[in-house]
Amino acid sequence: MEIVWTGLNSFLKGDVKLTGRTYIWMFFIYGLAVFFEPILQRISHLNIILRGGLYATIIFTVEYLTGWVLKKVLGVCPWDYSKCIFSVGGLIRLDYAPAWFVAGLLFEQVYYGLERISTVI
Repeated sequence: MEIVWTGLNSFLKGDVKLTGRTYIWMFFIYGLAVFFEPILQRISHLNIILRGGLYATIIFTVEYLTGWVLKKVLGVCPWDYSKCIFSVGGLIRLDYAPAWFVAGLLFEQVYYGLERISTVI
């Protein structure tokens, strides 16, 4: 998803090659998504607005904390949002809230789709 996001962003900047990029650290950070399953199951009864808001909040929290840890351990965080007026500590961008809201709901649907497939197998 990050490669698609950065690739589309590069297109908006005139790069017709759709150059996307990520960081090896993201492999481990995205691996934390395994902890979404119990959360997803606990909030599945809530309406879509609350669920999307909770997903965005959780994603922001994980992004901020992992960025903070990388800064403390490595001295640098791979992503730097400090030039954005909606940045919090250069580690998250509040203007990405709608994207994280939608991403959380998409992840939810992927989870349910995989769950249906696994019951068939």
